[in-house]
Amino acid sequence: MSYTIGFQSKNQKSILATEAATANQAVAIIAALRQSADEIKFIRSPQEGEMGIEMLLLLAKEEAEEMPRRA
Repeated sequence: MSYTIGFQSKNQKSILATEAATANQAVAIIAALRQSADEIKFIRSPQEGEMGIEMLLLLAKEEAEEMPRRA
């Protein structure tokens, strides 16, 4: 499932967006954006629509549980 993350830098007026192929990648992008003091404006996916960070974390957890485990 793909995710679009909208964010705004503290010194910019425009909202930028980036794409992530998985929920885990989206969580990593959000963590990096938070460290750089960017404000998360939205998270959305075609399947789930708009969501909050808590929902994204839940989806990332479910995604990790569905991944085959490597020996």
